[in-house]
Amino acid sequence: MEFTVQEIAELLGGKVVGDKTSIINQCSKIENAKSGSLTFLSNPKYEKHFYHTEASAVLVKPGHYKINSKNTSIIEVDNPYLSFTKFLEKFNSEKSAIIGIHPTAIIAPNVNIGKDVSIGPYVVIESDCKIEDKTAIGSHCWIGEKVKIGSNSVLHSRISIYDNTIIGNKCQIKSGTVIGSDGFGYAQQADKTYKTIPQIGNVVIHDDVHLGSNVTIDRASIGSTIINQGVRIDNLVQIAHNVEVGKNTVIAAQSGISGSSKLGENCVLGGQVGLIGHIVLGNGVRVQGQSGITKSYTDNMDIQGTPAIEFNDYYRAYAKFRRLPELEKRLVEIENLLKNASKNGSSTNLS
Repeated sequence: MEFTVQEIAELLGGKVVGDKTSIINQCSKIENAKSGSLTFLSNPKYEKHFYHTEASAVLVKPGHYKINSKNTSIIEVDNPYLSFTKFLEKFNSEKSAIIGIHPTAIIAPNVNIGKDVSIGPYVVIESDCKIEDKTAIGSHCWIGEKVKIGSNSVLHSRISIYDNTIIGNKCQIKSGTVIGSDGFGYAQQADKTYKTIPQIGNVVIHDDVHLGSNVTIDRASIGSTIINQGVRIDNLVQIAHNVEVGKNTVIAAQSGISGSSKLGENCVLGGQVGLIGHIVLGNGVRVQGQSGITKSYTDNMDIQGTPAIEFNDYYRAYAKFRRLPELEKRLVEIENLLKNASKNGSSTNLS
């Protein structure tokens, strides 16, 4: 697929400085881009590469850069990173799935399948399910009873969807993900053994949700585990029973959310973040990676650490923590001075 620089500018709502007729046939990183490539400059750390890149065009912010010595064209856009992402969607569009049902798929007689649906090899769909128009289901997926999947959603291979799960429109779910399995619920008995608490709820995933590979979302004990519209969840994330994740929240890899916790809208959780159960994060809360959240936080807080505290407090405490070896050394010196002074019966200046 090829585009002229001008065609790309029109697609992205940008302005060209330089040769509008150069041909773009690939996308590259700025540090190793060659002729025919489109790249972008967003992070100042990569600015040094701009003056030497051989890319045919670079997406940059308006008025920040002039054409480099390689005569690379510039496309000025408000948000180079976002614009590059939009072009990647256009340039690297996935092949459309082959519409139809593979002959090896096993589908219950009373499943309602919409128009232009793709169902791959060895898919199993149990009774009373509904699959709406233009949804694609990859090979070896298992879909339990009374599952509903909206239109234009994509399920990659080897996904398990348990009974009564509801998945919205335009969702993307990557391989290995399990939705609607039992929540971790046990009641200890008098003899110290554990009795399993039946998990009779479901999972509800709203429109435009993206789930990475090997994500686990447990169904509710009663009611629903809810993933709201626009949520993005990375690989290897665990969402426990009765959790609710607010709109447009992002959760990075290896994070875990314990049961009945609620995340507000537009939150960001870094990698390996853990939340205990039954707490609430307000809207816009940002959690640094490897933090442990043990209490609720109000809107727009930045938090870090285990147990997590406010971001600025954490760094003030960390600055003191880093000085502990030095402070210990000084304390030992002071103790030795005091001991020597006591033996000699003299006073000591500790200043």
